[in-house]
Amino acid sequence: MPSRSQNQSRFSESETEAYYDAEDALYRSFWDAEGSLHWGVFTSDPQSGPDGSIRDSFLTACSRLNQIMLENSGIGSGSHVLDLGCGNGNTSLWLCQTTGASVTGIDLSGVRIDNATQSLAEYPDLASRVAFHKASATDLPFEENTFTHVWSQATIYHVPDKTTTLEEAYRVLQPGGFMVFDDLTKPRPDISDEARTFVYDRLLFDTDFSFYSYMDALRETGFKVLDARDLSTHLAHSYTCLSRMAATGNDPERRERFAALSDAYLKMVNAVHHEELGWAQYRCVK
Repeated sequence: MPSRSQNQSRFSESETEAYYDAEDALYRSFWDAEGSLHWGVFTSDPQSGPDGSIRDSFLTACSRLNQIMLENSGIGSGSHVLDLGCGNGNTSLWLCQTTGASVTGIDLSGVRIDNATQSLAEYPDLASRVAFHKASATDLPFEENTFTHVWSQATIYHVPDKTTTLEEAYRVLQPGGFMVFDDLTKPRPDISDEARTFVYDRLLFDTDFSFYSYMDALRETGFKVLDARDLSTHLAHSYTCLSRMAATGNDPERRERFAALSDAYLKMVNAVHHEELGWAQYRCVK
């Protein structure tokens, strides 16, 4: 398993925070106006469908990921869930509405926490069961054994110190509690300059976790890994859709930026195909 020092990114949390504070509105303008910004699980290749169905195909796939993670989580009305990297709060609210669980969301981006808090105000019946806090995943402001579940989507790859993140998740979970999450992986250490530029540097992250060494890290932390799924093909499908969706942006002031983003997303698809980028989902228990 990679050492702690190997799994500390050269990028800082303050850089990541600034990036997502600045980019959130751009992503929402073509990705999902409601602010649910993660990837999806597909039942067919989105390239085979007409362009007009790409957005629906993508958003359906994103909802499918939520359902798959929920079905494997054991979250119910008596659960207290930590949504690690809650973003704009959509999934936290959905989890509470769907299961009756209490949900606490944390995110490094103050912009996204503000968005989540504003969204919660539109659901006064959930106010007693949902809360949002600005916090780092490496220094969670909660006592140990607080939560029955830790849930996370498309988050941990952004945290420079991933080992501490896993340790913090383990600390705040109750004995027998579950962690269900997805994250980006690096299938091999030798990546091309193109992948470095358009994937890792563009998104301000790095990792030495492959699909398998991630499981080693979880076990080293104390977790028992119950199941793991390599979702890399679905990541490529997601970015194929996102590339087309970005290319349809019709704001004249942003057209050039959208075109560059669409091209960057195709470079990410290439990185997946060349095994320079991966995506995985894990379920483990304390």
